Amino acid sequence: MNEFKQSFKKNGLGIVLMVLASLQTALGQMFWKMANGELNWTLILGFFLYFLGAVFMIIAFRFGSLSVLHPLLSIGYVFALFFGSLVLQETITESNLLGTLFIIVGAALIGGGDHD
Repeated sequence: MNEFKQSFKKNGLGIVLMVLASLQTALGQMFWKMANGELNWTLILGFFLYFLGAVFMIIAFRFGSLSVLHPLLSIGYVFALFFGSLVLQETITESNLLGTLFIIVGAALIGGGDHD
């Protein structure tokens, strides 16, 4: 547990920015899906949010280790699952939930694994 605290202290801002990047890219992809292949405001908003996520990701790399931060982009899958369910009315299966649990546990383990 001490290792996790040290890693979070060392990479904390980068971790927060990377989670925000994952959130923005997942939102961007959701809006792309909502655009239904047409050039409209949802497609443009999706591109903007995805771009914003890329900016957060670039900034995040200044505040942490690549080996800790980059795998945290997988949190975007968690956001996408919930956006798909809540906004797009997609069905969440037990397999989806199990996979999501594995992603969250894996991201937490990776985030706590950086040490000098």
